Amino acid sequence: MSDSPQPYRVLARKYRPRSFSELIGQDAMVQTLGNAIRRGRLAHAFIMTGVRGVGKTSTARLIAKALNCEGPDGKGGPTIDPCGVCDPCRGIAEGRHMDVIEMDAASHTGVDDIRAIIDIAGKGAFSARYKVYIIDEVHMLSKNAFNALLKTLEEPPEHVKFILATTEINKVPVTILSRCQRFDLRRIPAELLGAHFAHVVEAENVAAEPEALTLIAQAAEGSARDGLSILDQAIAHAEMGEGAPLVTAAQVRDMLGLSDRGSVRRLLGLLLEGETSALLGAVRDHYALGVEPLALMRGLMELVHAVTLVKAGRDIANPGQSAEEREALADWAAQLGFAPLHRLWQLLLKGHDEVASAVLPIESCEMALLRVMHAATMPDPGEIARMLRDGEVNQLFLDMLTGDNPETTLTRLNEAGVLGRFMPDFGRVVAQMQYDMYHVYTVDEHTIRAIGILKGIEDGRLRDDHPAACSVIGEVQSLRALYLAVFLHDIAKGRGGDHSVLGAEVAEQLGPRLGLTEWETETVSWLVRHHLLMSNTAFKRDIYDPKTVSDLIDVVQSPERLRLLLILTIADIR
Repeated sequence: MSDSPQPYRVLARKYRPRSFSELIGQDAMVQTLGNAIRRGRLAHAFIMTGVRGVGKTSTARLIAKALNCEGPDGKGGPTIDPCGVCDPCRGIAEGRHMDVIEMDAASHTGVDDIRAIIDIAGKGAFSARYKVYIIDEVHMLSKNAFNALLKTLEEPPEHVKFILATTEINKVPVTILSRCQRFDLRRIPAELLGAHFAHVVEAENVAAEPEALTLIAQAAEGSARDGLSILDQAIAHAEMGEGAPLVTAAQVRDMLGLSDRGSVRRLLGLLLEGETSALLGAVRDHYALGVEPLALMRGLMELVHAVTLVKAGRDIANPGQSAEEREALADWAAQLGFAPLHRLWQLLLKGHDEVASAVLPIESCEMALLRVMHAATMPDPGEIARMLRDGEVNQLFLDMLTGDNPETTLTRLNEAGVLGRFMPDFGRVVAQMQYDMYHVYTVDEHTIRAIGILKGIEDGRLRDDHPAACSVIGEVQSLRALYLAVFLHDIAKGRGGDHSVLGAEVAEQLGPRLGLTEWETETVSWLVRHHLLMSNTAFKRDIYDPKTVSDLIDVVQSPERLRLLLILTIADIR
C-alpha cells in the first residue's frame, strides 16, 4: 500500500499555540492563570473577550490541557506548562477528548442546546480530571439560553469548568459576566506579529523580506490568525527563488492593494508643497497600479500619524523601516508644528470616510486631497488672532466689517472661533442667551444679523421697509464708525451692569486700536452708550409732547448723531 500525501494544513491551524509559552502578546493573562493554577485558586468559569484571531479559543483549549494534564508519567496535576504528551493533552490538542466539549453558540443558540449541556454536566468526567465546556461566540445565545445557563454557571459541579469566548462582550448579559472571571485579550502588536511570522517562514523553509513581514503584520490589525492567513496567501503568491519561495514587499503590496511607502512619502511631499498638478498625477498613477483610493488615504494617515509621534519625541523605528523613511519623518517633524499636523490628520480622516462611502472613490480621493492641500497650511485661529492684532490686519477687519457681504464673513469668522480671539470682549457674548421678549437670538447672532440689516440699508435693498434710513445713510460722514457702533452696541451684555455704559467704555478702548480717529471713536462710544435712546423714547414717552422732543435734542445735539442713531436703532430692533 503506497503512502498517500498528507493534506495541506493552513498556517493558521498548523501554528495554533500548543502551550502558553507559544501564546503571543497575552503575558498578563498567562501570568494570572499560572498563579491561579499554582495556588489552587482557579475559577469555575472564565470568559475570554477580544477581537478575532488573538487566541480566545486557543487559550480555552490550553486551559483545558492545563487542568487535565497528567504529565509524562501519568502522575502530574494541573500545571501552567502541560506536557503535551499524555493522553489528555494529546486528545485535547487533536479535538477528540470526550471531557472537553466545544460548542459554537452561533449555530447552537437555543435553550435546548444549553439544557443538553446542563444534563451532561451533572455526570462525572469520563477519563479526565475536569469536564470542560468551551462555548465560542457566546454572545449569540438567546435570552432564554442565557437564563437557563445562569444557575449552573453560578454553582457548577466541582468537576466542571466553563470557558466562554466572545468578540462582542457588550452583548453578554451582566448576570453572566458577574459569574465569570474575565480576561480581555489584547490586540497583538505588529512587532510581535512580525517576529512570529519570521519564525513561521523559517520553519516553512520560505524566504521573506523583513518589510514584507512588517506589511503583513500591519495588515493583520492585531490578529495572529488573520496575519497567518495573509502570510499563507503571500507564500502562494510568491515567486520561487533559489529552491524556496521568496515573499517580497512589492508582491505583498500588490496582493493587498497597498501603495509603496516611498511613493506615499512622495505623495505627502507633493501635498505639503502644494503641487496640484503633480499631486493629481501621482494619485492617478497609484490607481493605475492597482492601489485602492481607500488604501492610499490610509497610507497618508499612517504617515502623518508617524510624523506626529516623532514630533512628540517617540521612537517608532521598526525593522521594516528604511533609513530614507526615518530621515523623511524627522525632517517633517522638524518643519511642521503640532497644529498643522492635527489639522492634516482631521482632514485626511474626513477624506478617508468620504472615500469609503463614495460612489466614485478615485474622484472622491482626488477632491479630498485637494481640500487637504488648500486647507492644511492655513493658520490656526490663535495665529489668525495674533495677525489681526497687527495694525495692517486691523484695517482688514474694518474692511470685512464694511465690505460686500459682512454678515456671511463675520458668521464664518465667528464659527471658526477667530472673532472671539481677535476681540475677546466679543468672545464673552458668543452663545450668550438674551432672556427677554425682544430677542430670539444669542447676542453674537443678533449682532451679526444687525450688521446684515445695516448693509441692506446701505445698498438700498431695504428701501421699501425703511425709506428714511436709506435716504439719510448717504449723508453719514463715517460709515465705518456706524458699522463699528452696530457691532459693539451689545458687546457688554451679561456683565452685571448697564451694558450701554460698559459697552461705551469698550468702544473707547477699541477705537484707537482699530485706527479710528478721535472723532470716530467718540461717536462710536456715544452711539453705544445711547443706542436705546430712540426706542426708549418711542416706547416710554409721548412723542407729541414738545418736552420729549426737547429732551431728545439735548442728548443728540447734532443732525449727524440723529442720522446715525436712527439707522443703528432700526438695525437693532428690526
